[in-house]
Amino acid sequence: MEDGAAVYDLEERTFKFALDIRRCVGGTKWSREQWTDVDQLLRSSGSVAANYIEANNAVSKSDFLFRIRLSKKEASECRLWLRLLGETSDQESLKQSLRTLYKESDELARILATILRKSQN
Repeated sequence: MEDGAAVYDLEERTFKFALDIRRCVGGTKWSREQWTDVDQLLRSSGSVAANYIEANNAVSKSDFLFRIRLSKKEASECRLWLRLLGETSDQESLKQSLRTLYKESDELARILATILRKSQN
């Protein structure tokens, strides 16, 4: 696992990601179709952070690996919802915010994949 400072930074980063998602989608009027994607995005973004925190409090290595896998899976899922919302939005500033969040979800998925790969050895 990682040292305390690195763990805290990624915990904070996953928390900020979930918070940024909430701030982005909270003040926007969404179509009926988009609401399903927004709901899924809210759930999966929170799950990235929650599962990463759970991994850091794991009771065993297998529990740690399981939680990291879940966190990575949820970060990857966020990319889908962010892409769908970006493709169905007309507002350019919203599209830019969604693109920025997409990049962050991609980076988080890659970081979590690296942690998973290095922890399995």
